[in-house]
Amino acid sequence: MKSKKLLSVVTTLLVAAALTACGNPQEDSVNSGKNEEKETTVKVGVVGESNEMWEPVIEEMKKEGINIELISFTDYGTPNRALDNGETDLNAFQHYAYLNSEVESHGYDITSIGDTFISAMNIYSDKISDVSEISDGGKIAVPNDATNEGRALKVIEAAGLIEIDPAAGDSPELKDIVSNPLNLEFVEVDAGNVYALLPDVAAAVINCNYALDFGLNPGEDAIFQDSVSFYYGKSYVNLIAARTEDADNEIYKKIVKAYQSDAVKEVYTTTFKGSYLPAWE
Repeated sequence: MKSKKLLSVVTTLLVAAALTACGNPQEDSVNSGKNEEKETTVKVGVVGESNEMWEPVIEEMKKEGINIELISFTDYGTPNRALDNGETDLNAFQHYAYLNSEVESHGYDITSIGDTFISAMNIYSDKISDVSEISDGGKIAVPNDATNEGRALKVIEAAGLIEIDPAAGDSPELKDIVSNPLNLEFVEVDAGNVYALLPDVAAAVINCNYALDFGLNPGEDAIFQDSVSFYYGKSYVNLIAARTEDADNEIYKKIVKAYQSDAVKEVYTTTFKGSYLPAWE
């Protein structure tokens, strides 16, 4: 009798163990569904608070269970370090020239995974409505730092006012001007002070952030507008960066695709008044 009872207990335990191992198929299906619906959070480093262009991207990614969390930094030195050491997953605040400099200086193992925009540097004037009206000996105000002055000269060249030695690339200096038929005089001042010179010059090349700060509408008030096509390479094109090992991450690719959309272009046009020009087209 004892042997029979022992056998019965053992059999019961084995059956229970088998049922536990197999689980409830219906319950497993529910749990599996819950796992599939679990959100993935992607932290994106940005600079400052004006990041409305990310709003349509965030909404689009929510549909796929991808939560984009914007991590705002107050300076330009921190975001790449945070990305490199894993504090963030992506960042979007810099152009190629800056990224390349950071990688060279700090050895960061990060790379671009998609282009975003170029910040427009347009020509403005209080006196004329078209660059063709600039007369001989006219003064043009330009930023005096190397990067912004180089871009300003490229825009002035695109307007047909000067010619620059092609060997100077996308960062020319005044000495690289090979033709100046109108004998234009270039007034060099700090980028933040160019706007203040508008009453005293024929025209001025102003960075988009300063144009907005002083109440200009880059999409409507400029007498000549910047374009991605004016530059030989991508030096001034902004980008989305990832750690190099994650460059082919499928979720990150989806985020880039969502960014490079008509919805984001609309934000560029409306919210930012044409300050940003899409660079992925």
